[in-house]
Amino acid sequence: MTAQPERRPRRSKASSEYTAANIQVLEGLTAVRKRPGMYIGSTDQRGLHQLVWEVVDNSIDEAMANVATRIDVTIHGDGRVEVVDDGRGIPVGKHTSGKDALEVVHTVLHAGGKFGGGGYKVSGGLHGVGVSVVNALSVAMHVEVLRDGKRWTQEYSRGKPKGPVRQQGGSAEANRGLVTAKERKHGTRTFFQPDPEIFEDLDFNWDLIATRLRESAYLNKGLWICLRDERADREKNFYFEGGVTSFVRHLNRRRDVLNQRPIHVERMVGTTSVEVALQYNDGFAENVLAFANNIHTVDGGTHVTGFRAALTSSLNDWAHKAGVLSEKDANLSGDDVREGLTAVISVKLTDPQFEGQTKAKLGNADVKGAVQAAVTDGIIQHLEENPADGRRIIEKSVTAARAREAARKARDLVIRKGALDGMALPGKLADCQERDPARSELYIVEGDSAGGSAKQGRDRRTQAVLPLRGKLLNVEKARLDRVLSSENIRPLIIALGAGIGDQFDIAKLRYHKICLLSDADVDGAHISTLLLTFFFRHMPDVIEQGYLYLCQPPLYRVSTGKVTRYAKDEKSRDQALKDLSREGKTKNISVQRFKGLGEMNPEQLWETTMNPDTRTLLQISVREAADADEVFSTLMGERVEPRRDFIRGEARKVRNLDF
Repeated sequence: MTAQPERRPRRSKASSEYTAANIQVLEGLTAVRKRPGMYIGSTDQRGLHQLVWEVVDNSIDEAMANVATRIDVTIHGDGRVEVVDDGRGIPVGKHTSGKDALEVVHTVLHAGGKFGGGGYKVSGGLHGVGVSVVNALSVAMHVEVLRDGKRWTQEYSRGKPKGPVRQQGGSAEANRGLVTAKERKHGTRTFFQPDPEIFEDLDFNWDLIATRLRESAYLNKGLWICLRDERADREKNFYFEGGVTSFVRHLNRRRDVLNQRPIHVERMVGTTSVEVALQYNDGFAENVLAFANNIHTVDGGTHVTGFRAALTSSLNDWAHKAGVLSEKDANLSGDDVREGLTAVISVKLTDPQFEGQTKAKLGNADVKGAVQAAVTDGIIQHLEENPADGRRIIEKSVTAARAREAARKARDLVIRKGALDGMALPGKLADCQERDPARSELYIVEGDSAGGSAKQGRDRRTQAVLPLRGKLLNVEKARLDRVLSSENIRPLIIALGAGIGDQFDIAKLRYHKICLLSDADVDGAHISTLLLTFFFRHMPDVIEQGYLYLCQPPLYRVSTGKVTRYAKDEKSRDQALKDLSREGKTKNISVQRFKGLGEMNPEQLWETTMNPDTRTLLQISVREAADADEVFSTLMGERVEPRRDFIRGEARKVRNLDF
């Protein structure tokens, strides 16, 4: 290969016409509508619900300022969302800009009462763009403020006022419009309807909103939050006096715990409030939820770093001092002491520094020391008063350390075997020719018979097939050393090529589309659940990056001999029969129910399940880690009672059940 000289582009007429006149300034909220993803992250379901969080967070800020005791959230049947609080009410009156303060808050970016410290000492709305962004991305917004016995209102459309701020009536009339409280004399009421020109999906998720509001109630003792959904005529109320301790008990309610009373820490360190609750269960997963000013910081931050440092050092110090660990014993690692840990970390500070508008990570350096100091004192005090708790926690951590060493040896063996064998892949794997992960797919198929059909029917250029045979290990009940020694799991780890656990490297993943293909029956669903549990617990990055999919093979084949239709369920089957009859093809119709993938020949499997032009793939995502963790622990854990209760509670939702 010879080097080619760099070619300089000729100056074109178009480039010469790029002048000062081409520079645009987007006034007002136009920038938000032009680039909504910059402000709410995306325009899919995540971005849609970010609108709710932005409005609710303003009401939560009132509660943190101890001036609000109740928040009502209603999803109306016409797609509007209503949020009402009994706080002070957004200020009204002439602003220095010449506009009414109410209009400024809703139409000007970076405007609010959260900058100078006079309006709020603690707030989650740092940037002053929340409610104005919601306004910009809503086809309609209506705001009512109740202050001093009077009501002020203003309406907007796509960020622009439809008229001036108006004063209407007195407190009696206002109270009739503002939720159910009889003596409400102050507060804010906001209606907004997301703009269909902006959002791909306008369907609000009840469970997602309920989870978020439940978290907020846990984090604010004594705050009453009511959620209503007029679409399905349902209502939930959240109120907790126990705060984060109640939160931890809720997260562990379907598990066997080591310390019956959660370790609770609540301290003021300078101007930062630190509240932490932690409790150990007999499982193997770590579940730590962190919040800063009530904002769920899903990517952690300095408060999580401080908590982890305090947990590791305080448990080691107490264990050596109490004689549970001898002087010769090595210190336990952070991984060891976090096995089976459930914790909630909540910090409230005057000047939070978040990364990004969606506030996924806390960056305040001083918070690390504040949390570390508070948690260290709290844990030591609890263990000195409850030494039995300490011994059980340390014994579990020591067992985890031994298992971690065994897992390290097994992991090294898995990696070394692949390297020494010339990167030999599992013998059962039929790999694809493509080497670009972005264009490569891996089908994980239930059974050798179906695996054989998939291997014959696939597109060999881009599709690889790995059959799984025998009972798959339930990783919810197994530590990593057992996972690595499993005859079913080990080939999968080698085939994916990216390691496992804390050594997993998503950049080394050999396939960017991993498809779980199992029978369309209860057994197939069970196998899929086991595989989902494996990825959720040991390769969560695969899910977070959107690389994991569920295939939807058909359950029925409807054929006339010349025309064939496939159906995923009874409803689709009946529709196929009607369609064929309507088309004048009633003659010699046969219906075949597939008992499993093995009954399909390679051509049928390709046509229905593997052909990119005709297949149906469901992308797996985890929106709420706490809910996902609870579901996996309930369905796949050791305890029978929570699983039975879950099945009884969800049974009426079943639409397709095999016997």
